[in-house]
Amino acid sequence: MFSLRWIVISLILSLGLAACTSAASPTESPAEPSVPEVAPVEEASPAPPAAEELPADEPPPTGAAAQFSTDFSKHSVSYGDILSGGPPKDGIPAIDAPSYVSIEEANEWINDIEPIVAVEVDGVARAYPLQVLTWHEIVNDELNNKPLSVSFCPLCNTAIAFEREFDGQVLDFGTTGRLRYSNLIMYDRQTETWWQQATGDGIAGEYTNEQLTFYPAAMISWADFKSQYPDGDVLSKDTGFNRSYGRNPYAGYDDISQRPFLFDGDYDDQLPPMERVLTVELNDETVAYTYTVLEDKNVANDLVGGESIVVFWAEGTASALDEGSIASGRDVGAAVAYASGGKNFLVDNSLIKDEETSSTWNIFGEAIDGELKGESLSPVVAVNHFWFSWAAFKPETRIYQP
Repeated sequence: MFSLRWIVISLILSLGLAACTSAASPTESPAEPSVPEVAPVEEASPAPPAAEELPADEPPPTGAAAQFSTDFSKHSVSYGDILSGGPPKDGIPAIDAPSYVSIEEANEWINDIEPIVAVEVDGVARAYPLQVLTWHEIVNDELNNKPLSVSFCPLCNTAIAFEREFDGQVLDFGTTGRLRYSNLIMYDRQTETWWQQATGDGIAGEYTNEQLTFYPAAMISWADFKSQYPDGDVLSKDTGFNRSYGRNPYAGYDDISQRPFLFDGDYDDQLPPMERVLTVELNDETVAYTYTVLEDKNVANDLVGGESIVVFWAEGTASALDEGSIASGRDVGAAVAYASGGKNFLVDNSLIKDEETSSTWNIFGEAIDGELKGESLSPVVAVNHFWFSWAAFKPETRIYQP
């Protein structure tokens, strides 16, 4: 039986389900989709079927053929695994013509602890506030002449940047209104191929079995971003759409004792379904670093796919999925991964230091004191997830143990 708390959460979601669920015009509030029942916890399932095992004549998801020109005869996943979140195509509007404000201007409406997605291209940095991304999911952008799409799926807590240059063209992405394992399914407007946000895989259409290129993006606090990048700019909340930026329509969703929403899969019970993890995938090996361990240790030295990496964790970043106001979310911290460059790191009096020179490092992988001051580590693509969804996509994932 659901708790009263979960019933309240479901009501809030039904009124404000903007990420992965609601259709709306630029001047309207989101529609009010129905709230399906939450699936019971089941035993872990095997990996999804390989493409060759799929029925050749499997019909596409209900309503998809009328909304899309996608070649649905090509697909790498079962259409039975895809759920409708309620909206039609582009019901959650991507931001296609983003505008930006300065650090000083953004400081008037972003609180220090609020989470943002930080992206840097050759020294030019931009912040994408989750208070905006929560309501749009995708920003088609260009940063320092590099076409990028920055995406966020609140139901899985996944903030991912992709390179838009693909197969000799620049892709623009929109939302399909569909989910798989609770995760956003995007589509590109050039071919209408469907893409899984969590993995970057083409799952239906012309580019089935192709993969987008990830670009490093970190979910950190506004305070950390503006301190590190005083000359950076910020995605504006002047989007042309009427949304309650700063409000979290998923209040209480990331309670670790709760079950996921709109998840029609099986659970891997190695971790609680709503455990926050940072995942790294290198050379066919995937590792998940739990926030529980990272908060305790602050540093994780590891070998992934034969490459030495390090994960840094720092306090001071709010959950975007906790309280009704994003700025009021509890502090869950932030985690970022880097190639370690042969160094081993530890925590000394709350400071991150390398064992070799005792230089001090910050969350941005920059040596800020000591012999190596001014040197920087190379970022590794690492993505935040809730465990339930990532484990459904990558059941072979190793869970880091210190």
